[in-house]
Amino acid sequence: MVCSQTWLSMREMEITGHSPREQLDIRRRRLQFRCWHRGTQEIDLVLGSFAEKFLERLDSAELERFEALLDCPDVDLFDWIFVGIAPPPQHDHDLMRRLRGFSVERRH
Repeated sequence: MVCSQTWLSMREMEITGHSPREQLDIRRRRLQFRCWHRGTQEIDLVLGSFAEKFLERLDSAELERFEALLDCPDVDLFDWIFVGIAPPPQHDHDLMRRLRGFSVERRH
């Protein structure tokens, strides 16, 4: 399934009046909120916990890939993370592999 963009990406949303570091912090806080408030409990738990653990360490390129994943429907994310169905090429990257690994760790 193709992921639709339901939220404005940080590229489209200006954060003015802040230093670049502050802008990055605001971006991360917004992403963390999105992770915990998706609507599907299983996805909220894995994405929210993943964000709490790793979000501070992600660089801008990784944040962009993570934002793109958050634009995908929960049902697709569930299949890719928990069921092991291969994501489409644009989402088959290092962060997806980290999410899958994180999910497996949490279950054991």
